[in-house]
Amino acid sequence: MTSLADGDWHRLHPASPLLRGGIFVFALLGFVIANLRERLVDLVFGIPRESGDPLDEIYERGAVGWALLVAAVILVVILIAFTLSWRMHTFRVTDESVEVRSGILFRSHRQARLDRIQGVNIVRPLIPRLFGAAKLEVSVAGQDANVQLAYLGSALADGLRRDILHLASGARQSGSAAPSLPVIDDTVDSGVDAAAAPPYGPGQPGPAPRPGLGDYATARVGEFLAPELDPDAAPPQSVVRIPPLRLIGSIVFSGYTVFVALLAVALIASVVAGGSEWLLIAIFPGAIASVGFYFSRFTKSLRYSIAGTPDGVRVGFGLLTTSNETLPPGRIHAIGVSQPLAWRPFGWWQIRINKAGHSTNDGAAGQAATTMLPVGSLADVAKVLELILPGFEAEEQRALIERGLTSRGGDDGFRSAPRRAAWLRPFSWRRTGYAVSAGVALLRHGVLSRELVVVPLARLQSIGINQGPVRRRLGLAQARLHTVAGPVSATLSVIDTGDAARMLEIIAAGAAAASASDTTNHWSRTITTPAPIVTPVTGPAAVTVTEVTP
Repeated sequence: MTSLADGDWHRLHPASPLLRGGIFVFALLGFVIANLRERLVDLVFGIPRESGDPLDEIYERGAVGWALLVAAVILVVILIAFTLSWRMHTFRVTDESVEVRSGILFRSHRQARLDRIQGVNIVRPLIPRLFGAAKLEVSVAGQDANVQLAYLGSALADGLRRDILHLASGARQSGSAAPSLPVIDDTVDSGVDAAAAPPYGPGQPGPAPRPGLGDYATARVGEFLAPELDPDAAPPQSVVRIPPLRLIGSIVFSGYTVFVALLAVALIASVVAGGSEWLLIAIFPGAIASVGFYFSRFTKSLRYSIAGTPDGVRVGFGLLTTSNETLPPGRIHAIGVSQPLAWRPFGWWQIRINKAGHSTNDGAAGQAATTMLPVGSLADVAKVLELILPGFEAEEQRALIERGLTSRGGDDGFRSAPRRAAWLRPFSWRRTGYAVSAGVALLRHGVLSRELVVVPLARLQSIGINQGPVRRRLGLAQARLHTVAGPVSATLSVIDTGDAARMLEIIAAGAAAASASDTTNHWSRTITTPAPIVTPVTGPAAVTVTEVTP
């Protein structure tokens, strides 16, 4: 355990107020530059400036002293406010929760229970990286329930994440207990490494010399070049690598590109037909924004990595601003593997998930933090699914997933919709179907845009079967597996009425069995259990049922 997980109250990195208020500082700097732009142009290019410069007005009125006094007072007030903000912003990690207290005039106290943690994310924005700082965010189930520690020393943030996940796994510190009274430990600064406190006795070595500017710069460069995966907690190599050309292609062949292309064609046609050339100038800011969008999507997906750790799956990405999140076992409620039509010639796929907690930071490719694989081949999909679906990796199950992704339907292990479903889904009825295996439900649908939804039955909330008048007339129904909110929708739009009833019975029984045997809430206490016995159900509508033996 690090000294930050000892149950005492600690403070953040000393530069935290400045880093959190960075936008304000840059806005103030921009205001000053905007008001002094003519003087700057005069100094740099020698172009005479017009009257009305604020500094000229202050000088002509003889108010230079008052202006300096006001600037000094503002600076002192800012420094005092930043210092008070730092001293009043404290946190502690106990055996039960992560707590944060903050505020000067209006105090707040946030708490994240360890047994509700859905993930721990470390984000290193560009400017804080220059200070060797990182933001640690603890995602928990609930609306706006996350707890942020912005900012900590970069190395200490990695260590504290390991401690939080270790405690959340069910392990406990030996002989530690949270103090009954709040204590601020000033000998441990969460922005620097702890050192022995003076005085030093005779013959004892003094404190180590403070690192110089060269050592500080070397450390920052090392952090910029270091991989996102911590070698002490994860394998040194990611199981998936995204080539830059594939990443560029996935961004270019996207829906946004289609929108931009159609808009450009419409504007050019308007100008050719007699419109004003000023229209092209008016859309210039939009063109700059589009370039910024593409650049952001590209840089946020560079250095993508994913690997398994003892405490879950860790996903890292980013070039300038980096992020890596650890998802503990059992926190993924649904998995969606999709392939847009434009990606089909290249064989590319994307993986997204539903989870109870949501990070406030963007995920890979600038998308939501629920994106596990921005773009990958079929082999990449198989590797990622093995990480996020432990135990669902037998040869039969891998073949079932592959058929769910690429098969056109028929007798392939999935219970597909009947032919009469073509009245409602004329193109995709063959691919609409489901299968159940090893405590996991698989739902596939879509022809133009293919999708396979995988739902661990231990995480299932409920199952619903709906039937309107049209479907009732056709002997069809609609099935939906309810999970936590997210981008993945586990829905079958058309299914035979008899299959729907059997699906309800099988999935409900499988969910009860999987939930009873689930031990992922405290994964360090997991006890090895016999492998599930897969028993086929005979009859005209044979599906696969999983029985868990005690």
